[in-house]
Amino acid sequence: MNRWHLKSFIIVLGIILTISWGSCREDFDYPPSSGNLEFSKDTIFLDTIFTNIGSSTYSLKVYNRSNQDILIPFIGLESGQESSYRLNVDGQAGKEFNNVPLLAKDSLFVFIETTFDIAQTPENEFLYTEALFFGTGDERQRVELVTLIKDAVFLYPNTQSDGTKETLVLGLDDDGEEIRVEGFFLEPEQLQFSNEKPYVIYGYAAVPENENLIIDAGARVHFHTNSGILISEGATLNVNGLLSEDQEILENEVIFEGDRLEPSYANISGQWGTIWLREGSANNIISHLTIKNATIGLRVEGEESQISPTLILKNTQVYNSSNHNLWASSAYIIAENTVLGNSANSSLYVDLGGTYSFVHCTLANFWSSGPGSGTALLLDNAASLTNGETITQNLESADFTNCIIDSNQSIAFLVQRNDNADFNFGLKNCLLKFNDTSNRFEGNPLFNFEDIDLYQNVILNGDSDFTRPFENQFQIGNNSAAIDVAEPNLSPPILIDILGVERAPNPDIGAYENTPDN
Repeated sequence: MNRWHLKSFIIVLGIILTISWGSCREDFDYPPSSGNLEFSKDTIFLDTIFTNIGSSTYSLKVYNRSNQDILIPFIGLESGQESSYRLNVDGQAGKEFNNVPLLAKDSLFVFIETTFDIAQTPENEFLYTEALFFGTGDERQRVELVTLIKDAVFLYPNTQSDGTKETLVLGLDDDGEEIRVEGFFLEPEQLQFSNEKPYVIYGYAAVPENENLIIDAGARVHFHTNSGILISEGATLNVNGLLSEDQEILENEVIFEGDRLEPSYANISGQWGTIWLREGSANNIISHLTIKNATIGLRVEGEESQISPTLILKNTQVYNSSNHNLWASSAYIIAENTVLGNSANSSLYVDLGGTYSFVHCTLANFWSSGPGSGTALLLDNAASLTNGETITQNLESADFTNCIIDSNQSIAFLVQRNDNADFNFGLKNCLLKFNDTSNRFEGNPLFNFEDIDLYQNVILNGDSDFTRPFENQFQIGNNSAAIDVAEPNLSPPILIDILGVERAPNPDIGAYENTPDN
């Protein structure tokens, strides 16, 4: 046999052996499972999802604890091919599988996910259950599958004739080119969000000029990646959350968050874009709102020397933003009983000046979710453009009264003054963390805490004694330096805290009044 024939013979022999082995593997000659499989869980709870939005993938591990190789005659869903659950068994996708081998003392993975159309049911919420079967006949075993499906109002940009999504123009870049984002203008019938169903927004939902977006108490608004709300010039946002009678149940507050409802996403920052109050928007009022897991929680643009507030902010929490919780430029903001919590950059960032009054607010940045070391508060009267140019505007006033300004950094408060514009700020009866261990600001008059024109009754580096600051829980404990030292004579008075607790005659600094349960 010459070399070429020998080589061909070896190849053919290899193919024959492979086919023979494959044939044997198809038969496996293993006995069927006898109902003795074990499972990592007896019920798989797939976390709440919105109708027509796919769930995360969940896993189930199946064990053969015996000393014998077996075949599982059948793995499949109770509703068969009609089921809205989907399976993947050891790398094979489907809904039904036959004669699945499982070696002795071995295990296999089953991955489960679902997408469900709640239009098939008359309810706004539907508990969707299904059984996953292993085996046949009397020896069949089952694992329950359960998920809650929520109906929702979906708002999204139209698809245009060229297949692209509708966009909005945000302005011009330094080269005069349009800056566009995927988005759409809300129609008149869409300008009131009720609490009957949650809302899910794709892209940026813009409020047209001279229109008002009203968010009712108890509304839940969820944003997809790179989504948010834009309040155009001349438009208005009113968020009308209310304090619930039971302080432990916040059903009447309004919540803005991402559209992933699984617990693993509960504290993931940067899931969506921002609530953007554009320059020229007016009379925006936000009450009892929680904004979480955004890129920038609130972006507020104002106009120099505004007469009326751009935004009135009351009893509101903004936290876990991957950039800033509140970024204001040339704005006029009045805030009370407001908490600006953890964020990757400064929790409250003011640039290009403006007018600001924060009373009984807690600005506390204990960011620990990744890179970032921002302060709680940063004030500036300038801004740098992408072309390198610096522009300035007057910081008419930035007054902080009865506020906690704290951080897990040594310095929670920074000011950056450009001498080409006015720079006016003041802290009164505030608890402030400023521990300049490196003497970086020594001799800087802006950080002269003896200057009563800038600082009055400031408690420097006192212990806030927050409940769980790294988890954005900023109630103050019994050992807090903020207790009983706030300025009581306010005009107008602020008689309750963010949770509706009545403030004592000698009130506490910050958004929360201390209670024995804290």
